[in-house]
Amino acid sequence: MHAPVHHRRLALIDMGTNTFHLLIVEDRPGQPPHTLVRTKVGVRLGEGGISQGEIATAPYARALQTLRGFKEEIELHQVTEVRATATSAMRVSRNGPDLVRDILNQTGIQVEVIGGEREAELIAKGIRQAVPLGPEKHLLMDIGGGSVEFIIANADTIFWKHSFEIGAQRLLDKFFSDPTGVFSQTALAAELEFLAEVLAPLTAAVAEFSPLAGLVGSSGSFDTMGDLSVGRVRREADLPPTTAIDVEDFRQHFALLLSLDHDGRVALPGMFPMRADMLVVASVIIYFVLKTYDLRHITASAFALKEGLLAELLG
Repeated sequence: MHAPVHHRRLALIDMGTNTFHLLIVEDRPGQPPHTLVRTKVGVRLGEGGISQGEIATAPYARALQTLRGFKEEIELHQVTEVRATATSAMRVSRNGPDLVRDILNQTGIQVEVIGGEREAELIAKGIRQAVPLGPEKHLLMDIGGGSVEFIIANADTIFWKHSFEIGAQRLLDKFFSDPTGVFSQTALAAELEFLAEVLAPLTAAVAEFSPLAGLVGSSGSFDTMGDLSVGRVRREADLPPTTAIDVEDFRQHFALLLSLDHDGRVALPGMFPMRADMLVVASVIIYFVLKTYDLRHITASAFALKEGLLAELLG
C-alpha cells in the first residue's frame, strides 16, 4: 500500500486589534492553494486599554484562549508550517511582549509583531489577490482596531504607503465615549477635524499621485459595510473575494448609522454586533476619504494581511 501524499499545509494567523483570523490552506503544486479553514474570532484585544498603551486583563485572557483554539485546529489539520503575525495593539502595548511569550509557552506558536510599513505592504499583496487593480492607481485602505493603513497602488507598483495609529478602537475611545447613544454632530465635526490634521501626509500623497480610480477597502469595517449593503451577515467562509459598494448606498448607511443609538445599530440587517459602535467612527474615515479625495467607487476586498502573507510564502 502507498502512503497518502502529504502536501504542504500552511496556517496563517493574523492577530489584529479587534479580530484574530486563522487561515489554513493546502499548497497543491500547479493549482491554487486549497482552503481548509477560514475563520475569525472577535477578540477585541484593544478594548479598555489600547489608548493607555496596555492590553487589559480580559482581552489578554481572550487572546490566549483564542490561540489555544487555533492550535487545536492546526493540529487537527496536520499543518506543516505556521506563521503568526500581530499588529497595532501588540506593537504599541507595554505588555505585548508578555503576551507573545505566554502564547509561545502555551501553544508553541511564535508570534511575529510586525511594523506598520510591513503591515501595509502585506495588505496590498493580499488585496491584489482579490482585486484586479490593473494599471490605474487606486487608494487601498485597511481599517483595523488599532491602526489604519493607506496604500496608493496599481497591479504591480506600490507608489506610497503609510500606517496611521488611528484605528477604530482608538477613535471610539477618543470621540465616542458613550457608544450607547447617538454619535453627535459635535463628535462628527471633531473626528473630521482630527482626520484632516492626522491624514495630511495622505492628502499630500493623493495630490502627488492622482488621479485615483477608486477606493479599495479591506478588513472588518468594509466587510460589514458590504454586509449592510446585501442586508445580511455573511460568514467568513462565504465572503466573495470582492463586494462592490455603491457610494450612494454607503452615504445612506452612513446617515443611518449617525441617526441611530447602539440598539438601533445592532438591529440593522447585516450588522455584526461587535462592530455596531466601531463602524460609526470607522465610517467617518471612509466618508472623509471619499469626500476629500473625490473618489466615486468603493470595492470591499475580503482578502487582506493573511492572504498577503500566504502569497509571499507561496511566492
